[in-house]
Amino acid sequence: MARQDRDAYLSSITKPPTLLLYNGVIRTLDHSTGIVSALAIQGEEILAVGSDSQILALSDYKTEKVDLGGNLVLPGFIDAHCHFDQFSRTRLMIDAGMGTKDAVLDQVARKVRSVVAGKWIIGHGWNQIDWNMEFPTAAEMDMVAPTNPVYLTAKSLHMGWANSAALHAASIRSSTRDPEGGRIGRDKGGNPDGMLFENAQKLIWDVVPRMTTEDLASSMKSASSAAWQVGLTGLHDFDGRDAFVALQLLREGGELGLRVVKNIPVELLDESIGLGLRTGYGDDWLRIGNIKVFMDGALGPRTAHMMSPYEGDPQNSGLELTGSEELLEWAKRASAEGLAMTVHAIGDRANHNVIEVYRLLREHEKSLDIPPQNRRHRIEHLQLLHRGDLGKLGGLNVIASMQPIHATSDMAMAERYWGSRCETAYSWHTHMKTGAVLAFGSDAPVESINPLWGIHAAVTRQRSDGSPSEDGWYPEERLTVEQAVRAYTVGAAYAGYMEERLGTLTCGKLADLIVLDSDIYNCAPVEIRSARVLATIIGGEWKHRAI
Repeated sequence: MARQDRDAYLSSITKPPTLLLYNGVIRTLDHSTGIVSALAIQGEEILAVGSDSQILALSDYKTEKVDLGGNLVLPGFIDAHCHFDQFSRTRLMIDAGMGTKDAVLDQVARKVRSVVAGKWIIGHGWNQIDWNMEFPTAAEMDMVAPTNPVYLTAKSLHMGWANSAALHAASIRSSTRDPEGGRIGRDKGGNPDGMLFENAQKLIWDVVPRMTTEDLASSMKSASSAAWQVGLTGLHDFDGRDAFVALQLLREGGELGLRVVKNIPVELLDESIGLGLRTGYGDDWLRIGNIKVFMDGALGPRTAHMMSPYEGDPQNSGLELTGSEELLEWAKRASAEGLAMTVHAIGDRANHNVIEVYRLLREHEKSLDIPPQNRRHRIEHLQLLHRGDLGKLGGLNVIASMQPIHATSDMAMAERYWGSRCETAYSWHTHMKTGAVLAFGSDAPVESINPLWGIHAAVTRQRSDGSPSEDGWYPEERLTVEQAVRAYTVGAAYAGYMEERLGTLTCGKLADLIVLDSDIYNCAPVEIRSARVLATIIGGEWKHRAI
């Protein structure tokens, strides 16, 4: 809004704001508005932005006025890739991210002593990078849990560690065949060794007692509070039906504390088409996202689909979980019915195949007069691309949905298993400068849900200890703070078909915003990670407040 237009608008306001923030550094992220010092909220929406004198003049005795003390205000962060169901559940599980294998086994042993015989013990978070890249075994777990079934998912969520009791409960034996898109780890004698990769994990989950919808909804309420503490006001969820039911239950009761875009597994494509669901349908709290497909696995279990074998593993090029022809068939059906696609792809072969499918899909959509902005297709993770595929996303209007913290978390594994190919890994800057919309997330519970950790990773490409170097890992792919923040706000809002309601702090948009205790735009980059959220406001309501 131009200054003259803004002055005229301010003079036309007759109803006073319910909440007024002043004496701040408010970065609206709107190019025409820029930075202001005050903001007025009326109900759920932003009423006005401007100088302290302009905005304070709008208030009356009923208006709550808050002095920001010069602190930074930003639009609320939106996590563009989160497994909120699993994030909520893992907060109730054993924390298997204890560093050493012995520490994890001690945790399990203590849990065994506190539960009845035969009760399942579930945990999450172990990472073989902490264990000399060696996968654990059922025999090791059997030493501390001989009778209770135990299953611990890896940090990546693409593999899990079961003991013998869990394997027995799932009827996984030497004669059990690998399921499609999955692999059962085996010892030299062909017996299950306790490791389950990709879709083989479903064999275990099918026999683990299910959480009730009410209990899941309760755990999501608790997890929402944790999200507010780190400045999240919305997220894009990538879990399944149980998550959607629980989210609807919370929405129905007026207890959904985050704005959620719910992506739908491709296994439910027929049902989605049958019900007439369309991407973008819903309200300001819960709406339909895209159809989610897994193209490959992940780097950690070395199941990401590669053009050439992994370094030191010459027989392994990963797993193709979905073929190109099958993906194109699904995509054409979905698009024709108003549903956009979102595809998990990590390896360079998987990303190459998805990009080629999207090229063909865009040609098909053009023949049907479907404009690209109506089908905001995405690639999730987009971790490694062949050099020949760099720069193609922008031309296809495909959203780069990425998680910067993966780069700093995975760089040691990437160097070990991808070698020189890492030159084109986690290429945020390249995608952005060639026209792709960046939408950033966490992949929680795989990584921390804290967006500030992601912004730090995007700006520095360094771990929390400042390694690997002063300039960061492949520093040419670093982003500015502004670029990283926009990927967690403007880009994520666009990817969720909510750019008219979210992403910038402008008049008429939803009053979703956060207050930080430090100016991440002007502090030393290393300090971004330790910045603290002082307040989170969603729809004009305080969700977290320490000011």
